[in-house]
Amino acid sequence: MKPGWYVVAALVVAAGVVGVRRYRASHRPASPAAATAPPTYDKTAFNTHAPDSSHITVEVINATKVRGLGRRATFYLRDRGFDVMYVATTKEVRASTMVLDRSGHPDRAKLVGQALHAPSQSAPDSTRYIDVTVLLGNDWTPPPLPFYP
Repeated sequence: MKPGWYVVAALVVAAGVVGVRRYRASHRPASPAAATAPPTYDKTAFNTHAPDSSHITVEVINATKVRGLGRRATFYLRDRGFDVMYVATTKEVRASTMVLDRSGHPDRAKLVGQALHAPSQSAPDSTRYIDVTVLLGNDWTPPPLPFYP
């Protein structure tokens, strides 16, 4: 083998080592404490449930790029007694979660908003057969999933 090939091989190995180090440095968490600390959840959100005497129908629209977030919100709301009728995804990406009152009952939208820690507003729509529309934004993080055996 010619001596020039040894130089080329050494350069290739050195470039690989530098590339691996840069990749690891760019994918390292900001601080070790931030990587190991679990997210905190407000305990009052877990205490918000739909009243037993009411039947609140909800549609959940995932307005983020996070796959499965609408399904997680559906499980979360159904565990709290809300009747989720419809789950969809939209291409519109929202920064914040919004709860819309569709049936003219702002108390129902406020209750769903309390469960999700999101603001609610009135946007009546008589063509929809639901009470509340939830537009999930990037600010909503689902709580840990309960164990479903």
